[in-house]
Amino acid sequence: MLLQVRNLRCGYGSLEIVKGLSLHVAAGEIVTLVGANGAGKTSLLRAVAGLLPTWQGDIRLNGHSILGRPPWDLVNHAMVLVPEGRQLFADMSVGENLLLGGYHNPDRRTAVEEVYDRFPRLRERCRQLAWTLSGGEQQMLALGRALVARPRFILLDEPSMGLAPLLVQEVFAVIRRLKDDGVTVFLVEQNAVAALGIADRAYVMETGEIILEGAAADLSRNPEVRRAYLGKGYKEIWE
Repeated sequence: MLLQVRNLRCGYGSLEIVKGLSLHVAAGEIVTLVGANGAGKTSLLRAVAGLLPTWQGDIRLNGHSILGRPPWDLVNHAMVLVPEGRQLFADMSVGENLLLGGYHNPDRRTAVEEVYDRFPRLRERCRQLAWTLSGGEQQMLALGRALVARPRFILLDEPSMGLAPLLVQEVFAVIRRLKDDGVTVFLVEQNAVAALGIADRAYVMETGEIILEGAAADLSRNPEVRRAYLGKGYKEIWE
C-alpha cells in the first residue's frame, strides 16, 4: 500500500480537527476525499505532507512511518503537495516558479520542458509573473511546479477552487492523465461531481471523521451522497 493513515488525530492548539481517521491509497489509484468546507480535509493533507504535527496514530508511506519527517524530506521520497490556493511565488515568473519546484532535481530543466509540453500555455507565458495569470493558468502552474519534482504520489488540495466550469473540466482532465502517466493521486475536493467523475475510490468526510467509503462509482449512486454533495446536475454532467 502506498499510503496508510491509521487512527490519525491532529488539530490546532487544543482544537481537534481530525478525529481518529483511517484510510489508504494504493499505487496507481486516484482516490478522492470529499466533504463540506470545514470537514478537516485540508488538515488531513497537511498532516500527511508533514506540515501539521499529529497527536495520535500513524502515517505510512510505502510501509514506512513518516511521522515527524519534514516536508522537504517527503519531497525527496517522491511525494508532493499541491496546496489549497496554489501558493505560487506571485512576483516570480512562470519559469522561475517551475524551476523552484524542482530545486532538488538535478535534471529540473528537462523536467520543466516536459511541463511545457504538457501545458503549452505555460510555455507561452514563461516570462509572465505568476500573479498576472488567470485562475486556470495558475492552477496549471501549481500542478506543473509539482511535476517538476518528478513525483510518484501527488496530494491535491481543492484544485477546482475558484475556477469556471469549463476550466474545472480541463484541470480534471489533466489529473486523469496523471494516472495514465503512472502518478498516484490523492485528491481533496468540495466539488464532488468532478472528483467522483475521475476517481477510482472515494471517502466522504464529515467533522473530522470518515463516514462513507467505497468505489467512486458506487458512492456516486449512494442516495445520501447524491443528496448531500452531488445535487440534481450530477446525472447530466457525468452519466
